[in-house]
Amino acid sequence: MKKARAHVLITGRVQGVSFRYYTMEEARRRELTGWVRNLWDGRVEAVFEGEASEVESMLAWCEHGPTSASVTEVQATPGTPTGEFENFRIRINASTRG
Repeated sequence: MKKARAHVLITGRVQGVSFRYYTMEEARRRELTGWVRNLWDGRVEAVFEGEASEVESMLAWCEHGPTSASVTEVQATPGTPTGEFENFRIRINASTRG
């Protein structure tokens, strides 16, 4: 099966609505590896790696997120899978610029 990687920036009302937690749950359900974190500017950032069909499914989920979120934009940049992650986790917030 083909592997894929995506770096994703999600804009909208995506902080303070458990977006990171639900993203982690959805990614783990799809057996994806990578991470998710809040950014200082209110967006959520994530990296997904795994089976190409599951990465695509995860990107489709990100278009709406959990019911408490209001997603206005998803920017996904494909990349080369590296296999560097052992699991999917929530990273510490990127709460400051730089």
